[in-house]
Amino acid sequence: MSVVVFVGPTLPHERIAEYLEATILPPVRQGDVYRAARDRPNAIGIIDGYFEGVPSVWHKEILWAMEQGIPVFGSASMGALRAAELSDMGMIGVGQIFEDYRADVLQDDDEVAVLHGPAELGYPALSVPMVSVRATVAKAVADGLVSLANADEMLGVAKSIHYQQRSWESICQALSHLKGIADFQAWVQTGQVDAKAEDACAMLRQMAEHLARSTPSLENPIRMERTLVWKGLRARVDGETTYGHAVLDELRLNPQLFSRLRERAALSLLAQEADVRPGNSLDRDAVMRQMSLHRASVGLPRHSDLMRWLDDNDLSLDSYEAMLIDNTRIEGAIADRKNRIEVQLISELCRAGRYAEFRDRAKEKAALSLSTSQMANAERLSMVLWYFETILDRDIPDDFDSYAVSLGLPDRDALFDLIEAEFLFCHRTDSSSPSGA
Repeated sequence: MSVVVFVGPTLPHERIAEYLEATILPPVRQGDVYRAARDRPNAIGIIDGYFEGVPSVWHKEILWAMEQGIPVFGSASMGALRAAELSDMGMIGVGQIFEDYRADVLQDDDEVAVLHGPAELGYPALSVPMVSVRATVAKAVADGLVSLANADEMLGVAKSIHYQQRSWESICQALSHLKGIADFQAWVQTGQVDAKAEDACAMLRQMAEHLARSTPSLENPIRMERTLVWKGLRARVDGETTYGHAVLDELRLNPQLFSRLRERAALSLLAQEADVRPGNSLDRDAVMRQMSLHRASVGLPRHSDLMRWLDDNDLSLDSYEAMLIDNTRIEGAIADRKNRIEVQLISELCRAGRYAEFRDRAKEKAALSLSTSQMANAERLSMVLWYFETILDRDIPDDFDSYAVSLGLPDRDALFDLIEAEFLFCHRTDSSSPSGA
């Protein structure tokens, strides 16, 4: 591995190959530069990186890479931000965006942030970065298409739109009252400036020129302070499992489990994307409930049990918390879409060929007019025990309300009513256990 470039929505992979031969990695996140630097590449280039939802690349890992004599370049997006912050310590920034951040002309992360699609599709950009809006409007002014007064209003409107919703369509729609906006909207289809791509290409050219020199390594790099936090990051990354792909291959040999977990993983990704709306904040109480539910489900009553479980599963406390946050996001996304999901569940039941079976059972129950309103507490408890221990063959949940919500029910009372009706139905009709239990 001679050169590493972290890139996502700013440039397609084939554009990298036009400038230099490199190992192309996804947008950088915390720990990635340290991982790459351990293999001693001749250079590292940072273009794209994660800003929210995932821990961002840490300054100290960039400094550590440079301490090893590895030149680190940055431009366009996360690379420009980190280069502006670390240029005095040796990181090589390239491009106008980097220069503007270093000079405090730009300050906000949202100037370069974009919403993008998944890696499988090549991280397609789904919004327009503010830096490209600024460059495009400046070009329109230079071409005589937009006046200076209108340009100021256009930039103000664009800046007010959250980066995930910022597009030329949304900008022009908000400016529909402006004279000449229709002509601008038509012109921008071919006249817009991709400021981030231009800077990224400039960085790649400079990297190629640097590598062509006889001594591409950094001379006299600054030694980084070894703090406890830095040692913790190194220990966490160095202790990561190397069996990831092999474990997935083993999982593929169990297609039913693979399919179920893959759907859960897809839910997690969709929930992450939905959870970065402006003003959306994480409910810490909900995360703690997820932890309680998980520890109860896998039998981790003591802290020592939890720590042993984390070790057995190659997890740190940080990654465990991230897992709980993912579960919280999933449950929140499901709750927000309860009615739509229930409609889709019926559709999936039909696709599975089991709709008629469940419908007929529901009809039988309705015909019996089962009533549970007169049940005593002792009777209710015996029925709940029967359902969980006999029908489901599992322990009774510690938190009935959370269990009820996971099934789309409002509370424990609704769950108890459901169980009691099932108990009466099974015993009055001498039926078998609930379908699909």
